[in-house]
Amino acid sequence: MKFVVSSTYLLNHLTSISKVISSKNTMPILDNFLFQLSEKGITITASDLESTLITQLELSNVEGEGTIAIPAKLITDTLKEFPEQPLTFQINTETCSIEIFSENGKFSIVGQNGEDYPELPQLSEDSLSIYVNRQALQKGIEKTIFATADDELRPVMNGIFIEISPEFMSFVASDAHKLVRYRRMDATSEIESSFILPKKPASLLKNILPKEEHDVKLEFNNKNAFFTLSNYKLICRLVEGNYPSYNSVIPTNNQNKMIIDRLSFLNTVKRVSVFSNQASNLIRMNINENKMVVSAQDIDYSMSATERLNCEYEGDEIEIGFKSTFLLEIISNISAGDVKIELSDPTRAGLFLPAEKDNENEDVLMLLMPMMINM
Repeated sequence: MKFVVSSTYLLNHLTSISKVISSKNTMPILDNFLFQLSEKGITITASDLESTLITQLELSNVEGEGTIAIPAKLITDTLKEFPEQPLTFQINTETCSIEIFSENGKFSIVGQNGEDYPELPQLSEDSLSIYVNRQALQKGIEKTIFATADDELRPVMNGIFIEISPEFMSFVASDAHKLVRYRRMDATSEIESSFILPKKPASLLKNILPKEEHDVKLEFNNKNAFFTLSNYKLICRLVEGNYPSYNSVIPTNNQNKMIIDRLSFLNTVKRVSVFSNQASNLIRMNINENKMVVSAQDIDYSMSATERLNCEYEGDEIEIGFKSTFLLEIISNISAGDVKIELSDPTRAGLFLPAEKDNENEDVLMLLMPMMINM
């Protein structure tokens, strides 16, 4: 087999799919890219068995057909050192030898038999298939992935819960301290269904979706999901189990409501949190009469900080505590100029919402559990 390809063109595609490969693969063959040559070009696969990412390169200069497994780290490290230039690959499938010819040199690699690469999951007859707005899918993942958990005892919390209905498409993530629900009204399906997308394939999608210009074909059953893009295809095993009833933890009838400038609030929390106790990261918010006082202290080191902020506030005077690291994540992931905060009492979750919508088709709700304040 023989093909000619641009060094940077090949490297860009390999870099995109290389993030799938695990450093602790149970099968040595999975440390390789699977190259499948045909008349149309090359299909390259990377997998860790749980997630598989496939990319296609259209090439005009291809001779022969077949498969070969090429060491992933070796080929990507080699390509990084080449300037933009055409490279010629000559592959002997019987000996698994690979020779790469550049303008000034020759490089030899030994691969593995492509037939040893694990077979990919196939769609079953009961699979559902829909087309999803690319921007809706990308924003849904971006807005929620930071709130997923790392809980070995409750694996359902380690992914993004995706609900599809005739009214909207909903993305939900929670780690029991914070919860994010992102809805898109312009991504719908006639059939109601749901699945839990694991964190790793969600992160892979987050990286490749900005390169996509068209709607994404989503096919899934109770075990696997298939995302088909123009130049990539992601196959992943879904998290099995039932996602908790998240709507029941979202408080309603919050009588205390505040609107505050997001950047001012964010920068204040960043400064004040430096003075919080390193173990708890607790900061206090005392809100009353269109003013909020943000404070933190570390008694062990005899240090404290206090800042005042103007805001629009309706409600009773309230003092509530939050973990600063979680609060910063919440504020950073709201894109509006002003943040709307709804509170009921110091022991119940606070709601964080964008005060104005950038897009009429989206609905963002973020929830953060408070911390106990030692008076």
